[in-house]
Amino acid sequence: MKNIHNETVETLAATFKREGFKTFAAKQVFDWIYKKRVHDFSEMTNLAKGVRAYLAKTYVFGRLETVRRVVSDDGTIKYLFGLEDHHLIEAVLMDHPYGKSLCVTTQVGCNIGCAFCASGLEKKTRDLSVAEMVMQVLEVEAKENLRVSHVVIMGTGEPFDNYDNVMAFIDVINAPNGLEIGARHITVSTSGIVPKIDAFAERPLQVNLAISLHAPNDAIRSKLMKINNVYPLAPLLASVKRYVEKTNRRVTFEYILLDRVNDEMAHADELSDRIRGINAYVNLIRYNPVKEFDFKPSEEARARAFFDRLMKRGIVATYRRERGGDINAACGQLRIREQKGR
Repeated sequence: MKNIHNETVETLAATFKREGFKTFAAKQVFDWIYKKRVHDFSEMTNLAKGVRAYLAKTYVFGRLETVRRVVSDDGTIKYLFGLEDHHLIEAVLMDHPYGKSLCVTTQVGCNIGCAFCASGLEKKTRDLSVAEMVMQVLEVEAKENLRVSHVVIMGTGEPFDNYDNVMAFIDVINAPNGLEIGARHITVSTSGIVPKIDAFAERPLQVNLAISLHAPNDAIRSKLMKINNVYPLAPLLASVKRYVEKTNRRVTFEYILLDRVNDEMAHADELSDRIRGINAYVNLIRYNPVKEFDFKPSEEARARAFFDRLMKRGIVATYRRERGGDINAACGQLRIREQKGR
Protein backbone atom coordinates (compact mmCIF):
# COMPACT_ATOMS: atom_id res chain seq x y z
CA MET A 1 0.00 0.00 0.00
CA LYS A 2 1.09 3.57 -0.65
CA ASN A 3 1.75 6.33 1.83
CA ILE A 4 -0.94 9.00 1.42
CA HIS A 5 1.61 11.71 2.26
CA ASN A 6 3.39 11.02 -1.03
CA GLU A 7 0.45 12.56 -2.87
CA THR A 8 0.06 16.19 -3.88
CA VAL A 9 -3.40 17.59 -4.52
CA GLU A 10 -2.71 17.35 -8.23
CA THR A 11 -1.50 13.74 -8.23
CA LEU A 12 -4.38 12.61 -6.01
CA ALA A 13 -6.89 14.42 -8.22
CA ALA A 14 -5.41 12.67 -11.27
CA THR A 15 -5.76 9.32 -9.51
CA PHE A 16 -9.38 10.03 -8.61
CA LYS A 17 -10.14 11.01 -12.20
CA ARG A 18 -8.62 7.78 -13.45
CA GLU A 19 -10.70 5.79 -10.94
CA GLY A 20 -13.90 7.57 -11.92
CA PHE A 21 -14.22 9.74 -8.79
CA LYS A 22 -14.76 13.50 -8.61
CA THR A 23 -11.43 15.30 -8.71
CA PHE A 24 -12.47 17.90 -6.11
CA ALA A 25 -12.43 15.09 -3.55
CA ALA A 26 -8.64 15.39 -3.53
CA LYS A 27 -8.89 18.79 -1.85
CA GLN A 28 -11.36 17.35 0.64
CA VAL A 29 -8.92 14.57 1.50
CA PHE A 30 -6.12 17.10 2.01
CA ASP A 31 -8.36 19.14 4.25
CA TRP A 32 -9.04 16.13 6.45
CA ILE A 33 -5.37 15.13 6.62
CA TYR A 34 -3.62 18.47 7.01
CA LYS A 35 -6.26 20.75 8.51
CA LYS A 36 -8.26 18.39 10.71
CA ARG A 37 -5.31 15.99 11.21
CA VAL A 38 -7.51 12.90 10.77
CA HIS A 39 -5.66 9.57 10.49
CA ASP A 40 -8.54 7.32 9.48
CA PHE A 41 -10.17 7.44 6.05
CA SER A 42 -13.47 6.30 7.52
CA GLU A 43 -13.71 9.58 9.43
CA MET A 44 -13.71 11.63 6.21
CA THR A 45 -17.48 11.86 6.29
CA ASN A 46 -18.00 14.29 3.42
CA LEU A 47 -16.42 11.85 0.97
CA ALA A 48 -18.46 9.33 -0.97
CA LYS A 49 -18.33 5.81 0.47
CA GLY A 50 -16.66 4.55 -2.70
CA VAL A 51 -13.87 7.10 -2.32
CA ARG A 52 -13.33 6.19 1.32
CA ALA A 53 -13.24 2.51 0.46
CA TYR A 54 -10.73 3.11 -2.32
CA LEU A 55 -8.50 5.17 -0.04
CA ALA A 56 -8.61 2.53 2.70
CA LYS A 57 -7.53 -0.27 0.38
CA THR A 58 -4.90 1.80 -1.45
CA TYR A 59 -3.21 4.06 1.12
CA VAL A 60 -1.81 4.08 4.63
CA PHE A 61 -0.85 6.87 7.00
CA GLY A 62 2.87 6.65 7.60
CA ARG A 63 4.72 7.64 10.75
CA LEU A 64 8.33 8.30 11.66
CA GLU A 65 9.86 6.71 14.74
CA THR A 66 11.35 9.25 17.12
CA VAL A 67 14.70 7.74 18.08
CA ARG A 68 16.00 10.75 19.98
CA ARG A 69 14.89 14.26 20.86
CA VAL A 70 17.53 16.60 22.23
CA VAL A 71 17.17 20.22 23.34
CA SER A 72 19.94 22.81 23.21
CA ASP A 73 20.56 25.47 25.80
CA ASP A 74 19.60 28.01 23.12
CA GLY A 75 16.21 26.34 22.58
CA THR A 76 17.09 24.51 19.36
CA ILE A 77 15.45 21.06 19.25
CA LYS A 78 16.90 18.24 17.19
CA TYR A 79 14.98 15.13 16.23
CA LEU A 80 16.53 11.88 15.12
CA PHE A 81 13.91 9.89 13.20
CA GLY A 82 13.94 6.25 12.18
CA LEU A 83 12.57 5.27 8.76
CA GLU A 84 10.80 2.03 7.87
CA ASP A 85 14.03 0.61 6.42
CA HIS A 86 15.84 1.50 9.67
CA HIS A 87 17.85 4.38 8.22
CA LEU A 88 18.13 7.49 10.39
CA ILE A 89 17.43 11.10 9.45
CA GLU A 90 17.43 14.40 11.31
CA ALA A 91 15.24 17.48 11.54
CA VAL A 92 16.00 20.63 13.55
CA LEU A 93 13.44 23.02 15.03
CA MET A 94 14.61 26.58 15.69
CA ASP A 95 12.71 29.29 17.51
CA HIS A 96 13.15 32.68 15.85
CA PRO A 97 11.46 36.02 16.54
CA TYR A 98 9.57 35.56 13.28
CA GLY A 99 8.31 32.04 14.07
CA LYS A 100 9.10 28.35 14.34
CA SER A 101 11.48 27.19 11.61
CA LEU A 102 12.11 23.55 10.77
CA CYS A 103 15.20 22.38 8.90
CA VAL A 104 14.23 19.34 6.84
CA THR A 105 16.42 16.52 5.52
CA THR A 106 16.04 15.35 1.90
CA GLN A 107 18.37 12.34 1.60
CA VAL A 108 19.87 9.51 3.64
CA GLY A 109 23.52 10.53 3.53
CA CYS A 110 24.98 12.95 1.00
CA ASN A 111 27.16 12.65 -2.09
CA ILE A 112 28.23 16.31 -2.23
CA GLY A 113 30.98 15.64 0.29
CA CYS A 114 31.78 19.14 1.50
CA ALA A 115 35.05 19.05 3.42
CA PHE A 116 33.60 20.62 6.57
CA CYS A 117 30.16 18.97 6.72
CA ALA A 118 29.15 15.90 8.75
CA SER A 119 26.44 15.06 6.22
CA GLY A 120 29.04 13.83 3.77
CA LEU A 121 30.70 11.45 6.22
CA GLU A 122 28.33 8.82 4.84
CA LYS A 123 27.61 8.61 1.14
CA LYS A 124 24.05 8.91 -0.06
CA THR A 125 22.11 5.71 0.45
CA ARG A 126 18.91 6.92 -1.14
CA ASP A 127 16.61 9.87 -1.67
CA LEU A 128 13.78 10.53 0.75
CA SER A 129 10.25 10.20 -0.55
CA VAL A 130 7.80 13.08 -0.48
CA ALA A 131 6.08 11.41 2.47
CA GLU A 132 9.30 11.10 4.45
CA MET A 133 9.85 14.84 4.13
CA VAL A 134 6.22 15.75 4.89
CA MET A 135 6.22 13.49 7.94
CA GLN A 136 9.20 15.34 9.43
CA VAL A 137 6.99 18.42 9.64
CA LEU A 138 3.95 16.53 10.90
CA GLU A 139 5.87 14.62 13.57
CA VAL A 140 7.59 17.71 14.96
CA GLU A 141 4.30 19.61 15.02
CA ALA A 142 2.60 16.75 16.85
CA LYS A 143 5.42 16.21 19.35
CA GLU A 144 5.85 19.91 20.12
CA ASN A 145 2.14 20.81 19.89
CA LEU A 146 2.79 23.75 17.58
CA ARG A 147 2.57 24.81 13.97
CA VAL A 148 5.75 25.18 11.95
CA SER A 149 5.68 28.58 10.27
CA HIS A 150 8.87 28.34 8.19
CA VAL A 151 10.62 25.44 6.47
CA VAL A 152 14.24 25.45 5.36
CA ILE A 153 15.18 22.57 3.09
CA MET A 154 18.85 22.36 3.95
CA GLY A 155 19.29 19.38 6.25
CA THR A 156 21.28 16.30 5.28
CA GLY A 157 21.55 15.84 1.51
CA GLU A 158 21.49 18.02 -1.59
CA PRO A 159 17.85 19.01 -2.24
CA PHE A 160 18.40 19.52 -5.97
CA ASP A 161 19.81 15.99 -6.21
CA ASN A 162 16.31 14.86 -5.17
CA TYR A 163 14.64 17.55 -7.23
CA ASP A 164 11.26 16.06 -8.17
CA ASN A 165 10.45 14.82 -4.68
CA VAL A 166 11.54 18.11 -3.10
CA MET A 167 9.33 20.09 -5.48
CA ALA A 168 6.37 17.85 -4.65
CA PHE A 169 7.12 18.28 -0.94
CA ILE A 170 7.02 22.04 -1.40
CA ASP A 171 3.67 21.71 -3.17
CA VAL A 172 2.22 19.74 -0.24
CA ILE A 173 3.38 22.06 2.53
CA ASN A 174 2.39 25.16 0.53
CA ALA A 175 -1.02 23.93 -0.66
CA PRO A 176 -4.04 25.87 0.72
CA ASN A 177 -5.57 22.53 1.67
CA GLY A 178 -2.20 21.21 2.84
CA LEU A 179 0.02 22.67 5.55
CA GLU A 180 -0.45 26.14 4.01
CA ILE A 181 3.06 27.35 4.76
CA GLY A 182 3.56 30.46 2.64
CA ALA A 183 5.95 30.16 -0.29
CA ARG A 184 8.01 33.06 1.04
CA HIS A 185 8.37 31.14 4.30
CA ILE A 186 10.01 28.21 2.49
CA THR A 187 13.69 28.21 1.58
CA VAL A 188 15.50 25.59 -0.47
CA SER A 189 19.29 25.43 -0.43
CA THR A 190 21.63 24.01 -3.03
CA SER A 191 25.37 23.57 -3.23
CA GLY A 192 25.15 24.75 -6.83
CA ILE A 193 23.65 22.29 -9.31
CA VAL A 194 23.32 24.72 -12.20
CA PRO A 195 20.73 22.92 -14.38
CA LYS A 196 18.39 22.57 -11.40
CA ILE A 197 18.75 26.24 -10.50
CA ASP A 198 17.60 27.03 -14.04
CA ALA A 199 14.70 24.59 -13.68
CA PHE A 200 13.76 26.06 -10.30
CA ALA A 201 13.56 29.51 -11.87
CA GLU A 202 10.69 28.26 -14.05
CA ARG A 203 8.50 27.28 -11.10
CA PRO A 204 5.64 29.68 -10.30
CA LEU A 205 5.94 29.69 -6.50
CA GLN A 206 7.88 32.47 -4.80
CA VAL A 207 10.03 30.08 -2.76
CA ASN A 208 13.35 31.40 -1.48
CA LEU A 209 16.61 30.12 -2.93
CA ALA A 210 19.86 29.86 -0.96
CA ILE A 211 23.23 29.03 -2.46
CA SER A 212 25.92 27.36 -0.35
CA LEU A 213 28.85 29.48 -1.50
CA HIS A 214 31.41 29.40 1.35
CA ALA A 215 34.33 30.77 -0.68
CA PRO A 216 35.23 33.84 -2.76
CA ASN A 217 37.17 31.98 -5.45
CA ASP A 218 37.44 28.63 -7.20
CA ALA A 219 40.70 27.63 -5.52
CA ILE A 220 39.23 27.73 -2.01
CA ARG A 221 35.78 26.52 -3.01
CA SER A 222 37.13 23.46 -4.82
CA LYS A 223 39.02 22.48 -1.67
CA LEU A 224 35.89 22.89 0.45
CA MET A 225 33.24 21.70 -2.02
CA LYS A 226 34.09 19.18 -4.70
CA ILE A 227 30.94 20.12 -6.63
CA ASN A 228 32.86 23.25 -7.60
CA ASN A 229 34.90 21.05 -9.93
CA VAL A 230 31.70 20.36 -11.87
CA TYR A 231 29.98 23.74 -11.51
CA PRO A 232 32.65 26.38 -10.72
CA LEU A 233 31.80 29.89 -9.66
CA ALA A 234 31.45 31.49 -13.09
CA PRO A 235 28.63 29.24 -14.38
CA LEU A 236 27.10 29.03 -10.91
CA LEU A 237 26.84 32.79 -10.51
CA ALA A 238 25.61 33.10 -14.11
CA SER A 239 22.74 30.73 -13.24
CA VAL A 240 21.98 32.78 -10.13
CA LYS A 241 21.79 35.91 -12.24
CA ARG A 242 19.40 34.16 -14.64
CA TYR A 243 17.30 33.08 -11.67
CA VAL A 244 17.10 36.62 -10.31
CA GLU A 245 16.20 38.03 -13.74
CA LYS A 246 13.51 35.40 -14.25
CA THR A 247 11.91 35.53 -10.80
CA ASN A 248 12.79 38.99 -9.51
CA ARG A 249 13.59 37.23 -6.23
CA ARG A 250 16.55 37.96 -3.97
CA VAL A 251 18.97 35.10 -3.40
CA THR A 252 20.83 34.21 -0.21
CA PHE A 253 24.50 33.29 -0.36
CA GLU A 254 25.35 31.06 2.61
CA TYR A 255 28.92 31.57 3.80
CA ILE A 256 30.29 29.53 6.71
CA LEU A 257 33.24 31.31 8.29
CA LEU A 258 36.19 28.94 8.77
CA ASP A 259 39.15 30.16 10.79
CA ARG A 260 42.10 31.18 8.56
CA VAL A 261 40.50 29.46 5.56
CA ASN A 262 37.96 31.86 4.06
CA ASP A 263 37.70 34.68 6.62
CA GLU A 264 40.52 37.04 5.67
CA MET A 265 39.74 40.66 4.76
CA ALA A 266 41.08 39.92 1.28
CA HIS A 267 38.44 37.19 1.01
CA ALA A 268 35.73 39.66 1.97
CA ASP A 269 36.96 42.05 -0.72
CA GLU A 270 37.10 39.31 -3.33
CA LEU A 271 33.65 38.05 -2.39
CA SER A 272 32.10 41.50 -2.57
CA ASP A 273 33.66 42.15 -5.98
CA ARG A 274 32.43 38.82 -7.32
CA ILE A 275 28.77 39.10 -6.27
CA ARG A 276 28.29 42.86 -6.61
CA GLY A 277 25.31 43.66 -8.81
CA ILE A 278 23.41 40.46 -7.96
CA ASN A 279 20.17 40.93 -6.03
CA ALA A 280 21.40 38.93 -3.06
CA TYR A 281 22.62 39.10 0.48
CA VAL A 282 25.29 37.11 2.29
CA ASN A 283 24.35 35.07 5.35
CA LEU A 284 27.53 34.70 7.40
CA ILE A 285 27.55 31.73 9.78
CA ARG A 286 30.20 30.81 12.30
CA TYR A 287 31.17 27.19 11.84
CA ASN A 288 29.58 24.56 14.09
CA PRO A 289 32.61 22.28 14.72
CA VAL A 290 32.52 18.64 13.66
CA LYS A 291 34.76 16.27 15.61
CA GLU A 292 35.90 14.41 12.50
CA PHE A 293 37.28 17.57 10.85
CA ASP A 294 40.06 19.99 11.74
CA PHE A 295 38.18 23.14 10.77
CA LYS A 296 37.53 25.72 13.47
CA PRO A 297 35.02 28.57 13.60
CA SER A 298 36.33 32.04 12.96
CA GLU A 299 37.09 34.04 16.04
CA GLU A 300 34.29 36.38 16.95
CA ALA A 301 36.36 39.48 16.17
CA ARG A 302 37.34 38.14 12.74
CA ALA A 303 33.75 37.21 11.95
CA ARG A 304 32.55 40.69 12.92
CA ALA A 305 35.32 42.30 10.88
CA PHE A 306 34.38 40.21 7.84
CA PHE A 307 30.75 41.29 8.22
CA ASP A 308 31.71 44.96 8.59
CA ARG A 309 33.94 44.78 5.53
CA LEU A 310 31.15 43.43 3.35
CA MET A 311 28.71 46.05 4.58
CA LYS A 312 31.19 48.89 4.03
CA ARG A 313 31.73 47.64 0.47
CA GLY A 314 28.01 47.78 -0.26
CA ILE A 315 27.15 44.09 0.20
CA VAL A 316 24.12 43.44 2.37
CA ALA A 317 24.99 40.78 4.94
CA THR A 318 23.67 39.14 8.07
CA TYR A 319 25.75 37.48 10.75
CA ARG A 320 24.39 34.41 12.47
CA ARG A 321 26.00 32.54 15.30
CA GLU A 322 25.96 28.76 15.14
CA ARG A 323 23.04 27.19 17.01
CA GLY A 324 22.69 23.89 18.80
CA GLY A 325 26.40 23.21 19.09
CA ASP A 326 25.84 21.46 22.43
CA ILE A 327 23.42 18.94 20.85
CA ASN A 328 25.32 18.10 17.65
CA ALA A 329 22.86 20.20 15.63
CA ALA A 330 25.01 20.55 12.53
CA CYS A 331 23.74 18.46 9.62
CA GLY A 332 24.44 14.77 10.11
CA GLN A 333 26.15 14.97 13.50
CA LEU A 334 23.48 13.36 15.67
CA ARG A 335 22.87 10.58 13.15
CA ILE A 336 26.60 9.78 13.00
CA ARG A 337 26.85 9.72 16.80
CA GLU A 338 23.85 7.39 17.08
CA GLN A 339 25.20 5.00 14.49
CA LYS A 340 28.53 4.87 16.28
CA GLY A 341 26.73 4.10 19.52
CA ARG A 342 27.71 7.29 21.27
